[in-house]
Amino acid sequence: MDNHSKEQRHKNMAAIKNKDTKIEVNLRKALYQKGYRYRKNYKELPGKPDIAITKYKIAIFCDSEFFHGKDWEKLKEQLIKSNNSDFWIDKISKNIQRDDDVNKQLNALGWTVLRFWGKDIKKHTDDCITAIEEAVFDIRTAEID
Repeated sequence: MDNHSKEQRHKNMAAIKNKDTKIEVNLRKALYQKGYRYRKNYKELPGKPDIAITKYKIAIFCDSEFFHGKDWEKLKEQLIKSNNSDFWIDKISKNIQRDDDVNKQLNALGWTVLRFWGKDIKKHTDDCITAIEEAVFDIRTAEID
């Protein structure tokens, strides 16, 4: 059973943002400080990547653990026991499938796709930046060959 009234739940869910979240802003600031320029929420590409480094064709997604199904089997077990479980299991399953489809579409267009979990961005931003720099390095060396 939900601990909140229908109105309070609606207000809570409406407050969940889909752009300029704290994790996105943290990663963007770190990229900008390193000298990388990017597009945010790039509408020209499937899935509207949170960050697109067009120079190197790198699409970056900042995924929240809940909505994108991190440790899905464990989360699914918890959701089965919760209120409105059918809705959430269906929603998150579709999100996982959509993420996979978007990855395939972007790869087919020649883009490198990087996905980071929100907690990884918060706690290990430097590791995320390193992964991006490694992707840039790989792309630059492939261009030279």
